[in-house]
Amino acid sequence: MKMRVLLFAALLVGGFIFVTSSGSAVMQRLLLGPDRGSVQGVAWSGPDRALSAGLSSDELNNIDIYKRARLATVHITSTVYRRGWFMEVIPSRDMGSGFILDESGNILTNSHVVQGGGKIQVTLENQEVYDARVLFRDRANDLALIRIQPRKKLNTLPLGDSEPLQVGQKVLAIGNPFGLDGTLTTGIVSSIGRNIRDEKGIELEGMIQTDAAINPGNSGGPLLDSHGSVVGINTAIYGSGNMGIGFAMPINRAKSMIDDYKAGKSFKRARIGLGVAYVAGDIAEALRLPAEGGLLIQGIERGSAAAQAGLHGPRQIVLIGNMEIGVGGDLIMEIDGKRVDREDAITRAMSRKRPGDELELTIFREGRTQKVSVVLGEDPGDAI
Repeated sequence: MKMRVLLFAALLVGGFIFVTSSGSAVMQRLLLGPDRGSVQGVAWSGPDRALSAGLSSDELNNIDIYKRARLATVHITSTVYRRGWFMEVIPSRDMGSGFILDESGNILTNSHVVQGGGKIQVTLENQEVYDARVLFRDRANDLALIRIQPRKKLNTLPLGDSEPLQVGQKVLAIGNPFGLDGTLTTGIVSSIGRNIRDEKGIELEGMIQTDAAINPGNSGGPLLDSHGSVVGINTAIYGSGNMGIGFAMPINRAKSMIDDYKAGKSFKRARIGLGVAYVAGDIAEALRLPAEGGLLIQGIERGSAAAQAGLHGPRQIVLIGNMEIGVGGDLIMEIDGKRVDREDAITRAMSRKRPGDELELTIFREGRTQKVSVVLGEDPGDAI
């Protein structure tokens, strides 16, 4: 009897083991499918194996732009030899970035990157080093055109159009911050038409503000749109390091300099010689001006193109809300037939003008509109 009980118990245990092991295999097939019992069917990530979730279209766009743009972005060093306290010679090096415009070796950068007047060297993406010389410099816009003598075909970047840029538009910056070659940062256009002053107190007008990280060494590098075209030249940062506020010179400003150089002309910026404030809506109506608004003239330089054209400046200063504003002057409503709807409208209109060109203004004066033609003067800046 005892033997039969033991035998029956052994059969029960064996059967349990068989059922559970078979059930485990069945359950595994149910979970993984008939052909997914191999390692390819693992639906989780372990420390020795991570499964990619794929890249978004925006990530792929960033990668594609970077692969193309980094080949045409260069590292620029400017070395100046100075005397120390004991008359010893000490090399001082400034670093920046730039980008290749054409296969002739023309490179666009910031003027302050190459302003030392010493030896300028350009390092390409493949680490080839070339000596460079300055061809053209527009200090008023902090732009410079330099050239190397390439030994082989160069990669280049296409120039875009900075005129239609919109706040919120995606942009990418490539450069060499702190000497870290080929660094990509991304962000958006945070604002347009910003006026800032550089370290020497020169006002840079109509700048693009971006939150794409820009640090020392990024200066002169390209600011790109989502098509990979250059829309700006990274120029300045707010404060001593990146704080999410960087500034780029619109590329259309550089196009004027490049066109003049290729045409063999001496580059000079056009100048109108007036200060303005943008007013519209309630403020404009409070000043008894058309609600659609425009640029209210706040000051006119003596002897300037604006003065010679007979434009009127303010007669008095009033307080509107918490803003002091000069009133009684002309309100500029259109520039070359285009309605004024932003503060940097004059700067943008003049970006492709030359001294001697005309700017046609539609102004509001003493209750009626009229047209005034202004022959632009020459900026006394020290472009070379």
